[in-house]
Amino acid sequence: MKIGMFTSGYQRNPLEHCFADAKKFGYDFIELWGGRPHAYAPDLKAGEIDAVKELIDRYQMPVLGYTPEHNAYPYNFMIGSELQRQDAVSYLKLCLDMAKEMGADYMLISPAHAGYGATYEEIWQRMVKTVRELGEHAQQAGVKLVVETLTPYESNAFKSANDAVELFRRINLPGVVGMCDLVPPFVQHESMLDYLDKLGDKMYHFHIIDGEQGTDSHIVPGEGAIPLREFFMELKEAGYEGTATIELVTGYINEPRLYARRAIDRVRSYMQEAGL
Repeated sequence: MKIGMFTSGYQRNPLEHCFADAKKFGYDFIELWGGRPHAYAPDLKAGEIDAVKELIDRYQMPVLGYTPEHNAYPYNFMIGSELQRQDAVSYLKLCLDMAKEMGADYMLISPAHAGYGATYEEIWQRMVKTVRELGEHAQQAGVKLVVETLTPYESNAFKSANDAVELFRRINLPGVVGMCDLVPPFVQHESMLDYLDKLGDKMYHFHIIDGEQGTDSHIVPGEGAIPLREFFMELKEAGYEGTATIELVTGYINEPRLYARRAIDRVRSYMQEAGL
């Protein structure tokens, strides 16, 4: 199983630190956060993608995943007027184009909060319409579109394995697939392993991280309450052969390099014990 580094927590550091550290610490790939100052898609389109490609080549560290910033300000395709939704879709289509140009295998989206007044019917109508548009563009670009569930602290739209099952029932596109960040099921008392059982061949990726009940905080593996050692043993028994990213976000932004090293060392030890 290949393990990637998510770069959001490095946003106060030069982007080169991400590639240098991923290589030095033993990560297999990078999941590139698409926000300024590092890899905002309009900046990439304007020519800055060349610097990213140069880092990929210099460090022999592929960008397998691209995760554009899109579920807060100014983009959230689940809330606002139709004009605002269309603007978010246009932005994410550009992101898919940039993911393709970087050689990424997948781009990740996460349906965020739809607003307190939205009904289930309104939520699902908007989400299906948007994900279908993006999925069709992803198919043309040759990039997988990975749709991530979120915690109830982040979203009222897309939060569980059952939500993912329902989305894939409504959208029958082979390039639209699912994933599991371990924190959402853990804080909702849902089985993390249900994602493997329920999504089947649509289960494409994991965000590996630790967490605590009552918060969406993403914690260095081994320092929270998620039973990660046993989780990796279950992955081994399930025969999971997809990818996983260690998703340290901004909680360690003051010293991302130190915690990125600690995180991969912990995960590698769990993997070795599980025989992965």
